[in-house]
Amino acid sequence: MIVVRVVQTGDVDALVALAQETGPGLTTFKPDREALAARIERTRRTLAGEAAQSEAGYFFVMEDTATGDVAGVCGIETAVGLQQPFYNYRVSTVVHASQDLGIWTRMRALNISHDLTGYAEVCSLFLSPRYRTGGMGGLLSRSRFMFIAQFRERFPERLCAELRGHFDAEGTSPFWRAVGSHFYQIDFNAADYLSSHGRKAFLAELMPRFPVYVELLPEEAQACVGLTHADTVPARRMLEAEGLRYENHVDIFDAGPVLECHTADLRTVRESVVVPVRIGTAQVAEEGVRSLVSNTSLTDFRVGFAPGVVHDGAFTLSAQEAAALNVAEGDPVRVLGAAHKAKQG
Repeated sequence: MIVVRVVQTGDVDALVALAQETGPGLTTFKPDREALAARIERTRRTLAGEAAQSEAGYFFVMEDTATGDVAGVCGIETAVGLQQPFYNYRVSTVVHASQDLGIWTRMRALNISHDLTGYAEVCSLFLSPRYRTGGMGGLLSRSRFMFIAQFRERFPERLCAELRGHFDAEGTSPFWRAVGSHFYQIDFNAADYLSSHGRKAFLAELMPRFPVYVELLPEEAQACVGLTHADTVPARRMLEAEGLRYENHVDIFDAGPVLECHTADLRTVRESVVVPVRIGTAQVAEEGVRSLVSNTSLTDFRVGFAPGVVHDGAFTLSAQEAAALNVAEGDPVRVLGAAHKAKQG
């Protein structure tokens, strides 16, 4: 069974190897052993109640329980911007008009913003290409919302997700070339590395002091504002299905969109239910119908797909599925109803 679970100390080697498969722009998951080990430790401290709000965060891995292979990762930051600034551009509209000349123009302007400070952030989503089938991307993405639904008291009223922006065929960001490179005087990967390691002082020191008029940029850079990286489009669709929306904030490096919503409005928070487990054979009326099922443990949280739906106030798991989720007969599980088909990618 494929499950998403809380990261463990012994996962660090597998995480370093997996991070080698990522491309540019995934700021929060780099092949850096020291940084990954620190993130695992931060997760442990958060689960134990030892982390301050400003550093609290969770990290999860997707594991094939049959082979032990670590196939993906995802994370949640509890409250961004409290310790290190959380910069974005806010995309606003500027109107210039002359009554005498009968001229009226409307332009987009990018303003440095701290609007999302204190939001929870779902982040660090990466799935190995080897597992991009059978709905595994949906499992990985939605696992975070199952965790939030189960432990709602640990999260603030709003959350967001920064998505990777557009990169051209050469693997570079047209927006970075047009804007960031002129202010920061370093290449994209160097800026990305410094930012991902918490060294953000250079942003405040060098970032533009005044609005950036989008229409003054090269056309290829203009087109990047709010545009999602091709590899990230499926993740965006899943987040939008969960209830997040683009509200005119973009990343300061590549202009990728930031999606956001009220935590209480998440589909998983609204629709998932907690019911007891039965061990047996699920009765599935339609082939391919399955539900998202998690245990309710904080320190050993696990979630996966299982066939069937809630029936007579309980959910049926096979013995193998129950073992993979670390639950027994009568234990509570959280279930998000059978809205996912096996054919989904």
